[in-house]
Amino acid sequence: METLVRLLGIWMLVEGFVLLFRMGRDKSLAVRHERRIPERVLFRTALLGGAWGGLLGMLFFRHKTQHREFVFGFSILTAVQCLLLAALAFWAIG
Repeated sequence: METLVRLLGIWMLVEGFVLLFRMGRDKSLAVRHERRIPERVLFRTALLGGAWGGLLGMLFFRHKTQHREFVFGFSILTAVQCLLLAALAFWAIG
């Protein structure tokens, strides 16, 4: 079980960095008025475990901060994902 928790933690770490990169890339494309990364792709990455990267991307790049669905969605997803990982880790250790 501990291996599963470690793998899930690594997965969330990787997905978070993927979303952080995508948020930066999307901001760059927006500034240059080029074709953007679809919002559904950003949310899908967040749902797959990378929500924390979306939050950091919003802070670092000042991107999507006026979109309530991103602010609320990424915040809630981050909390749920962190609590889930913590609960699994506690259960695996206990």
